Amino acid sequence: MEGIPIRHLASEALGTGFLVATVVGSGIMAERLTDDVALQLLCNALPTGAVLVVLITTLGPDSGAHFNPAVTLAFLI
Repeated sequence: MEGIPIRHLASEALGTGFLVATVVGSGIMAERLTDDVALQLLCNALPTGAVLVVLITTLGPDSGAHFNPAVTLAFLI
């Protein structure tokens, strides 16, 4: 890990954590909000998309904005 700054790894970890929290949280919210599956999908997709835009805009220049540990590890190899 000599060539990889800790800041890049921290940005990836932070972005991944926020993305997972958003997907899980909006999924739970959607389940409790309505029984309509289409509305549940919309209630999950909109916050996920919005958070992705924010994360890519803010953390993308620093980390590359993979937000997927498998992709990040593939780039390291």
